[in-house]
Amino acid sequence: MAKTTIKTAKAKTKILFVTTEAQPFAAIGGMGDVCAILPRAINKTSKAEARVMLPLYEEAAYKYKEKMTFVCNINVGLAWRNQYCGLYRMEHEGTVFYFVDNEYYFKRSNLYGYYDDAERFAFLSRAALELIPYIDFRPDVIQSNDHLTALVPIYYQLEYKDKAGYGNIKNVFTIHNINFQGVYPLVIAGDVFGIPEEHIELVEFNGKINLVKGAILTCDKITCMSPHYAREIRLPEYSGGLDGVLIEQREKIVGILNGTDVDDYNPATNRSLFVNYDIDSLDKKKQNKVELQRMLSLPEDPEVPMLCMIARMAAYKGFDLLRKSINNDASGNILDTNIQLVIIGQGDTDIEGYLMHIQKMYDRRVRVLITYNRDLAKKVLAASDMMLMPSRTEPCALAQMNACRFGTVPIVRATGGLIDSIVDCRKSNNGNGFMFEEYDSDVMDKTITDAVSMYYYHKDEWRALQKRAMQSDFSWDKPAAKYIELYKSLL
Repeated sequence: MAKTTIKTAKAKTKILFVTTEAQPFAAIGGMGDVCAILPRAINKTSKAEARVMLPLYEEAAYKYKEKMTFVCNINVGLAWRNQYCGLYRMEHEGTVFYFVDNEYYFKRSNLYGYYDDAERFAFLSRAALELIPYIDFRPDVIQSNDHLTALVPIYYQLEYKDKAGYGNIKNVFTIHNINFQGVYPLVIAGDVFGIPEEHIELVEFNGKINLVKGAILTCDKITCMSPHYAREIRLPEYSGGLDGVLIEQREKIVGILNGTDVDDYNPATNRSLFVNYDIDSLDKKKQNKVELQRMLSLPEDPEVPMLCMIARMAAYKGFDLLRKSINNDASGNILDTNIQLVIIGQGDTDIEGYLMHIQKMYDRRVRVLITYNRDLAKKVLAASDMMLMPSRTEPCALAQMNACRFGTVPIVRATGGLIDSIVDCRKSNNGNGFMFEEYDSDVMDKTITDAVSMYYYHKDEWRALQKRAMQSDFSWDKPAAKYIELYKSLL
């Protein structure tokens, strides 16, 4: 009698993302995109399943709570506190999202910027671990994101790893931006975070609490948004002071280049655009330009090169280079040339104020939109011919990838993920943008001039550059496969 072989399916690797942001429920930056799109890309494979846990913020509750299912409520201890914690569940685009409910902490008009942010997100980190027995999803890996959930691997190491039902869970800590480290006065370690005195050295750095330092020491792997940034953060000029710790823990660090949402950033189908277009109908970009000029009361000229910046208004994004360029009386500045400049973003009030002043000075050339508005940003991107990213440091960023998708040529500085995603067309026939090395306004101006010159005088070369940019592969398929490989290597 022949033997029969029974094949058993391999169990999927289970990953729980713990984050403070995830599209479309709450996001003010790239982390919100990554923590929604990466789990979705993972779930499209047959090898792993990812779910996401985040706070039930006021806006998300208002828009989506009717679609959510109540799971449970428990009490969560945080230092001397004993707080209510509710849990809701919702499936969105193939991914299960869990929402941690506590109106005292999360029913607020903004995500961040409150005096008790440390306590709010310590509660989230503690709740994420306490809720694991209640979610019918026992994770093999917990992936926490940046300083606001850095306490997840810390709490796991100190209190949960030996608890029944929690053994052998691996912790991956993702550094989206090393400049945000969760630094607080040392005196609140016990009162707010509930970290016993005998373990304070785990989070102590230069006489203060540093949650990212603690996460680096307690996690199993550290992921960064690009391979180049994974190397840069070990250098003193990029590390925010943590280069020594990161060098000691360098075997944990892995850099995986982000992808972007190629379906959303598809100019042929995106509903935000005035006029849709594709790689074979690039002339329609000019119609988008004219419509945006009309909307912003700029002179209507489809031929004038339009340069945009879509960025958080922060110093590291290179706004000081732009200021130096505009203030350069000796050799002229970029606004003395025949271009239009549209900037959209918000952040540092000094930068915002300066840019509004420049708009008044150059009313027929410059528009500054102080807002975080995804619909408007897509309109600007589709209308523009070039996008400027002169960043001093850049973990990865998605803007240059989205620009390529829209046939808007990126002009970037050589740092972090910009090096990993953009190839200078002046140095390679396969280039998809322009890149300058030195963090210098004159070098930036020269690069912008080269781009404008190609736009005006080498139209066939410019069109070929646009098409190469649009054909760049920035999907999440490859990054998701690399993350799954990383997760499986830990088990």
